[in-house]
Amino acid sequence: MKNKAITSRDVDFAKWYDDVIKAAKLATYSSVKGCVVIEPNGYAIWENIQRALDDMFKETGHRNMYLPVFIPESLLNREKEHVEGFAPEVAWVTHGGSKELEERMCVRPTSETLFCEYYANAITSYRDLPMLYNQWCNVVRWEKETRPFLRSREFLWQEGHTMHETAQDAEEETLRMLNIYKKLFEDYLAIPVIVGKKTEKEKFAGAEYTYTVEALMHNGVALQSGTSHYFGQKFTKAFDVKFTNRNNELEYAYQTSWGVSTRMIGGLIMVHSDDNGLVLPPRIAPRQVVIVPIGSDENVLAKANELMQALKEKGIRVYIDNSEKSPGFKFAEHETNGIPVRIEVGPKDLEAGQLVLARRDTREKMTVASNIDIAAYVLELLDTIHNDMFAAAKARRDAQTYTATNMKEVEEIMTNHPGFVKAMWCGDEECELKMKEIRGTKSRCIPFENEQEHISDTCVCCGKPAKTMVVWGIQY
Repeated sequence: MKNKAITSRDVDFAKWYDDVIKAAKLATYSSVKGCVVIEPNGYAIWENIQRALDDMFKETGHRNMYLPVFIPESLLNREKEHVEGFAPEVAWVTHGGSKELEERMCVRPTSETLFCEYYANAITSYRDLPMLYNQWCNVVRWEKETRPFLRSREFLWQEGHTMHETAQDAEEETLRMLNIYKKLFEDYLAIPVIVGKKTEKEKFAGAEYTYTVEALMHNGVALQSGTSHYFGQKFTKAFDVKFTNRNNELEYAYQTSWGVSTRMIGGLIMVHSDDNGLVLPPRIAPRQVVIVPIGSDENVLAKANELMQALKEKGIRVYIDNSEKSPGFKFAEHETNGIPVRIEVGPKDLEAGQLVLARRDTREKMTVASNIDIAAYVLELLDTIHNDMFAAAKARRDAQTYTATNMKEVEEIMTNHPGFVKAMWCGDEECELKMKEIRGTKSRCIPFENEQEHISDTCVCCGKPAKTMVVWGIQY
């Protein structure tokens, strides 16, 4: 039976998205315009994402630090291209108490400038390099149109900023971090992604080039899900970040920057969830298993506790729902909250020597013997659920990925059944702007060489000789 509190995804996707967030108690609107309150259910997902990423960062030698939330205007202005890119979204502090500040300060939209100021003082020799630092923090960007998790004026993220001795070292770092993001999405979030390079027009303000992770939502709209930037020496020259190289000469360091944010939670919802609520991949779910005792029989409660202990010993995140609600209400609530596996234990089940398990992703029920190695069974089931969720999302994305050789085909796709469109491009920015006239279609990325396809010899827009294949899409 469908959850009546949730609008059908096929009727109104935007309303469905908001309804899932509300029903699963992930976030709620705040009196602060453009900002949300991330509730415990939503924040727990972010904590698990943070934990998984932070472990991968530390495995590759990165360390965490923290910088101020305020940036003096004079510091921000030292890299012109960067400033111009962020100017429309910057929030400014002009007063401290009742006193007007001598110099206004922006509230951190990103931290390249502060990191560069720090590195200029911290780096003296090639022996200090690389410096591989990351920051977990909040940022503020004055978005005009906001949506929970996808775009809000304040959001949570991580931003890595690293300094290197050579261009090669920095470029290898840029690619390494892109691949860490790809691993996060596919191995933890069960979301298939396309990775590649942004066009000049779409790259990060101030970067030499930008790599991107692009995911496709259930409705065929793309979500830029993570980016990794190679800055070269652009910022280090602006901020005088020098080191003494191996020839005892002063040289500017080479820099990278990379980040992902809480918009990943929005991506999780829009890729996996359904009309009954949230569907969470097991590896990122705050609660992987819920045990529901039916009735108050002492033997039932004892069995529930025995199961919980066995699962906990194997590192499975499990709890017992002992609330005073009917079993049907509990089942519906756990479905709405997206808990991957439910185990039901009742007097009749004990009598029959069985347990009933339910998968959230498929809503399939299974009956198993009550004396099995429950931890081994559940561990295997959680892996199966992850793999099945990834496969289903990939099959849907592939079915929503098209090729086009002219603008008429692009318009037909984006109007009637949007998705990723693979099409050739001449490299001219005018053609990118022309594509944008079709429902805001933008270049998502230029896939790497091993992902390039030869669709035709001519640009999809102007008909001139093509230079490369590009993945295009409507974006959030």
